[in-house]
Amino acid sequence: MNKTELIELIAGKADISKAAAGRALDALIGGVKTTLKKGGTVTLVGFGTFAVTARAARTGRNPRTGEAIKIKKAKVPKFRPGKALKDAVN
Repeated sequence: MNKTELIELIAGKADISKAAAGRALDALIGGVKTTLKKGGTVTLVGFGTFAVTARAARTGRNPRTGEAIKIKKAKVPKFRPGKALKDAVN
């Protein structure tokens, strides 16, 4: 499913226009991004939790040459599914 299909699904389920559904989805994504940039977490009960974790600096290999390269530390977004989502998938 892509973003357009998700907007159509939201519009149909919530009985709103596709434009309103698109704005709502963009607002949700924007809110999650803003919170994660500030180092916070977003928890949607029954769905899951979005959080930021730190990835340590490490040594990797260039697959073309085999040469060792340094990979910088980074902050990465993570998603942990909630129990209800796990149960729905299984």
